[in-house]
Amino acid sequence: MGTRSTIAIQNTDGTVTGIYCHWDGYLSNNGRILQENYTTEDAVRELIALGDLSSLGETVGTKHDFDNAPRNECNAYGRDRGERGVEAATHRSWTELLEAFGQQYDYLFTPGKGWTVRYFAGWDNAVESLAEALERDTEAA
Repeated sequence: MGTRSTIAIQNTDGTVTGIYCHWDGYLSNNGRILQENYTTEDAVRELIALGDLSSLGETVGTKHDFDNAPRNECNAYGRDRGERGVEAATHRSWTELLEAFGQQYDYLFTPGKGWTVRYFAGWDNAVESLAEALERDTEAA
């Protein structure tokens, strides 16, 4: 069973474009990878252009055998397994994206501001900067 997440970017017109990621959505994995490796709008857009992911890597990487993914490269359902209908989806807002397919961890990149994360915390959802969430997660470990 995967820890599912969404990865999205805020567009200049206010819409949000995002993808689904099946594995390791935790702050300590996908959160850390996003914060450390996808720090520019261009890098995030290149990532999201892959469409839905099985797993997030430190690099977008290149086309490979889905069942033999190189370590630290993204494993994409479309590029690497040839699936259709797994392209990034654009919604009118992050709220609409979350209502459509929000997961256990939802990551949003806003150009000029960085990453925000929404995740289940106790009985409610927490929304905060990814940097703050990672700092608290590290302190709690």
